[in-house]
Amino acid sequence: MLEIGSLIDGKYRILNRCGQGGMSVVYMAVNERANKTWAVKEVRKDGCHNFEVVKQGLMAEIDMLKRLKHPHLPSIVDVLDGEGSLLIVMDFIEGRTLGDILAEYGPRPQKDVIAWARQLCSVLGYLHARKPPVIYRDMKPSNVMLKPDGNIMLFDFGTAREYKTPGIRDNDTTCLGTRGYAAPEQYGGKGQTDARTDIYCLGATLYHLLTGHNPGEPPYRMYPLRQWNPGLSAGLEAVIAKCVQENPGDRYQSCAELQYALEHYWETDARYRRREAAKLYRFLVPFAAALILGAGAAVFRVAEIYFTGSNYEAYLAAAGNSVSKEEEIANYERAICLNPYREEGYLALLQNAFLDDNLLTAQESQRLRGILIAYGDNGVTHEKEFRKNREGYDRFAYEAGIAYYYKFEERANKKNARGYFETAAQSEFLEERQVERARRLFRISDYYSRIGIVDETGDALVSCRDYWDDLTELARGNLVETDNERTAYIMYRELTAQMVTRMAQLRYDGVTREEIKAQIADIREHLQTDFRGRGGIRSVTEEELSELWEALGQAEGVMGAVFKEEV
Repeated sequence: MLEIGSLIDGKYRILNRCGQGGMSVVYMAVNERANKTWAVKEVRKDGCHNFEVVKQGLMAEIDMLKRLKHPHLPSIVDVLDGEGSLLIVMDFIEGRTLGDILAEYGPRPQKDVIAWARQLCSVLGYLHARKPPVIYRDMKPSNVMLKPDGNIMLFDFGTAREYKTPGIRDNDTTCLGTRGYAAPEQYGGKGQTDARTDIYCLGATLYHLLTGHNPGEPPYRMYPLRQWNPGLSAGLEAVIAKCVQENPGDRYQSCAELQYALEHYWETDARYRRREAAKLYRFLVPFAAALILGAGAAVFRVAEIYFTGSNYEAYLAAAGNSVSKEEEIANYERAICLNPYREEGYLALLQNAFLDDNLLTAQESQRLRGILIAYGDNGVTHEKEFRKNREGYDRFAYEAGIAYYYKFEERANKKNARGYFETAAQSEFLEERQVERARRLFRISDYYSRIGIVDETGDALVSCRDYWDDLTELARGNLVETDNERTAYIMYRELTAQMVTRMAQLRYDGVTREEIKAQIADIREHLQTDFRGRGGIRSVTEEELSELWEALGQAEGVMGAVFKEEV
């Protein structure tokens, strides 16, 4: 194994180990000449039963990737063939696989899955457009990396192949892919894989992300999406169903066709709503006839209760007196549907129903987004109608931004908070302190969409120096006392993570060893003195604090490697 701090090929300094598989170890390294971070994948000969066969497969994958250039594909820059191992130098991708995220947090919000699907359509469409076309064949959540900026990267081309024209080979000779995600034609003798194979695999992947049910595990069937979650879109359900048809001719025939369907799935929803409205109409006609014919006092009593319950304030009051969480949320939702322009329902839903435990869960986030993007009777989404109430929406945007940034259980908190803070930062109605806080937190969130990216001239869009200054300013003082334990923990964790992953860039942009060392010491002091809980109640676990303490040690190790010559 490579030693931390060692120099490879005279230019790649090994900083730390970031992953290990059955045959390989992945390291984070920095090219000290170019001041750029890379990933180094070490495949050791003594870790493989037949290294030459493994090497042959790896070289085929490398040769293929070298010919591809797309923003959602990693680039390979160097291959070093040593005596004891094969070293592959490639883009360092910061983030987590969708498989890991799915395993930890369960089904993902519909909005996020659609955004990822469109990116995957883009990269698969690019592969299929090569001459000859490249068929990926192993789409699944664990082969997709989600970066902090919300973009994805597709990796692991071990089963990809170039398409052979009919007549040269009619069937694939091997069964490659992952059971559950693989299309029927990927099993030997059932036809040749083509672009429609990747569409099937993508559909199975989206199904897993939306439902949390792995199609390769019991019940080994992909039921309609809304059988698992009735809150999902009927239109999106139809799109996924078409992707995973057994007959390739019944699927979308290209990624462009699938991407168009993903961008217009709501049209199917509109048709579904019209059908439901027709059913309601067929129910109301005989009901109205009963009124006209004098059905009696009972009918009028039902009508009286209905119209009284429709009152906005009545629904809010009912939510406050609900005996269950689901009943409370349902009453707030009824109030919002009745008058999506008013802010009281949205704010009460967020603060009283979702944040009563000081934590916004992924499921609660999905429910909130579902309410915001739902259509009213006028054909306009609730959020669009709500935005007309500028003062009310600004207040909600600020509270939603705070909720996502500090209290969201997922790592995508900044991505979700960014848009809300952007609105709050431009508000004419919020208090000055709220606007200032929103501006600063927007800047932190916005860094995630721009840091590490260069413009057409090769210049970075944002400096790590600026990011460091804003982040350390936000982390100053006793955050537990001025805010709460959860806020303090998230801020210290964020600052530590940036030191671990961006140490070389921080140094390059002018952050000194002394500044970093002082910050590590400051966080350690806060961990020792501030996290004592209020009234014996702890919102941060001992395990979380231990993990953060360990990460600080890792930051010191990376600092030592990057600033080695200054010691």
